[in-house]
Amino acid sequence: MLRNYSNSRTLGDNIRLGTLTAFTAGTINIASLLIFLSFTSNVTGHYAILAAEISKANWAQVAVVGGWIFLFFFGSFLSNFIVINFNKKSKYFAHAMPIVLEIICLLFVGVYGQFYYQKTLEETEYLVALMLFATGLQNGLTASISNFSVKTTHLTGTTTDLGILVSMFTQKKYRKNGELIGRAKLLSSIMFAYVLGAVFSGLTYYYLEFRVFYVISVCLLIVIGYDAYKIHIRHFNTKYRYNRIYRKPNVLAYLYEKIHGIPQREKKRKLVFED
Repeated sequence: MLRNYSNSRTLGDNIRLGTLTAFTAGTINIASLLIFLSFTSNVTGHYAILAAEISKANWAQVAVVGGWIFLFFFGSFLSNFIVINFNKKSKYFAHAMPIVLEIICLLFVGVYGQFYYQKTLEETEYLVALMLFATGLQNGLTASISNFSVKTTHLTGTTTDLGILVSMFTQKKYRKNGELIGRAKLLSSIMFAYVLGAVFSGLTYYYLEFRVFYVISVCLLIVIGYDAYKIHIRHFNTKYRYNRIYRKPNVLAYLYEKIHGIPQREKKRKLVFED
């Protein structure tokens, strides 16, 4: 999900990344709505609030909402900054770091909300700001590494694109286009996962309350852990294969041979005239 970059990604990579991150975005959005009465997975509504507060000359609220929008923007900026600057050193590190930062933000919200939250306006504004920064990190990462194919924190563009694709499928020539079919599958999976995450959050919040952010963090850990597992297995297989081909000493390959044994090789048959 995180290893491949831009055009080297497969449809399966994007669907796995899209569904898991869309599920977490839906969960975050409904949790923040129930707790703070504010959406935190997108800034469309916040722009409308910003304009309304400017028209009322309520400059204190203009500063707060403007700061929220900036933090979502800064989260996206920071994600892509990390990707493009560390991608050559380690793709996995560059792509996993924004998710790690998002997990830290969500865990802070969960711990603070569970043990210290006094339901004051200032606390609410700071926690909403932190969650907007976290979702900005997520949206910036998914868009950056997928060449803008995957955006999971809001569904406005997703619904629009899917509507266009469905209209195209009314013609037979488009229904046979594999690329368009794959795009439709990706968008549909993102929409379904987002709604599923929102429903999950709505059903479990009254039991879990701020602990729902721990569940979200576990989902994001799955995103990181999946690629770590795949990288480890691929690394082991590659090292073992190189050892078998080039006979270079390797600890993992040595242990593998000790456990499974060294396969017997057929003896080289001599030709008659060699005697």
